[in-house]
Amino acid sequence: MSRYLRQIQLPEIGANGQEQLAAAHAVVIGAGGLGAPVLQYLVGAGVGKITVVDDDHIAQSNLHRQTLFRETDVGKPKAQAAAATLAGLNPDCEIIAVQTALSCDNVQTLLRDATVVLDCADSFAASYILSDHCLTEGLPLFSASVLAFAGYAGGFCGGAPSLRAVFPDLPTQAASCETAGVLGPVVGMIGSLQATMALNYILGLSPSPLGQLVQFDAKTYRTSGFRFDGAPEPEGAKLCFIAPSMIAPGDMLIDLRGVEEAPNLFHPSAKRILPENITTIPHPIETRVVLACRSGLRAWRAAKTLHENGHQNLALVALGTTAPKTEN
Repeated sequence: MSRYLRQIQLPEIGANGQEQLAAAHAVVIGAGGLGAPVLQYLVGAGVGKITVVDDDHIAQSNLHRQTLFRETDVGKPKAQAAAATLAGLNPDCEIIAVQTALSCDNVQTLLRDATVVLDCADSFAASYILSDHCLTEGLPLFSASVLAFAGYAGGFCGGAPSLRAVFPDLPTQAASCETAGVLGPVVGMIGSLQATMALNYILGLSPSPLGQLVQFDAKTYRTSGFRFDGAPEPEGAKLCFIAPSMIAPGDMLIDLRGVEEAPNLFHPSAKRILPENITTIPHPIETRVVLACRSGLRAWRAAKTLHENGHQNLALVALGTTAPKTEN
């Protein structure tokens, strides 16, 4: 137990708490900027089983914030490279690397025996897929996001309100680390906070990190937070993301991407309609309308417009990129 001595010395943890950590299974979606501190601190704390899920490959521009990787790792799959580094940090932990993208058709399998779920994917679609599943299954979800100089981490589901209860709508504009930039240490701070929340949950510490959201702004050095234990779940039909494999015969398929972005449609039956022309779809029909774009944001906004015009049967697809991604 000498590895965990300084941790066990804490009266809130002790030997019993260390046993709880060793018996836990953390599923981490995303091995990038947020995933790096999350994974290192979960492994350091002695979480017994950790599953790392990521379909991306390491790019040189990742290295300033994704501290699990080295220059020699460029081009390698993130999940496998992260697992190799983590295995060297603590051989006590069982590390499972899964090189795949999270989707509606694999979320149940990936999270089957999870104790805690950590959303480090920085993806609208992944966050809402995880939240919807964790709410249904009663799993605790610790989700975080960072952009530029600021970010947040929060504890959702598992008896607390879901991500949708706090963020019922997506932002009006798509921004990411790739398009807007990010300061590396801020990612480290938010990821460390996210890992702390997950560890506190496993240890059963009070107050619970579930129902708590914490924000940090590195330009003003201000931290703020609030509890949302009583936040109501949104009423009515939810706009849900589906996997392309879940498309059914008879669905009306709309590709919202332009020709320059995507010369080929995402499905042989799809029609290309740009977001500004979405109201050209016939007046409310019983057929399910499936809206697809890269991140899911345009699909979400288009679905909101169609819903306001009376369409009820809607689904969203976040396609990501067709080639291996180089940014996260």
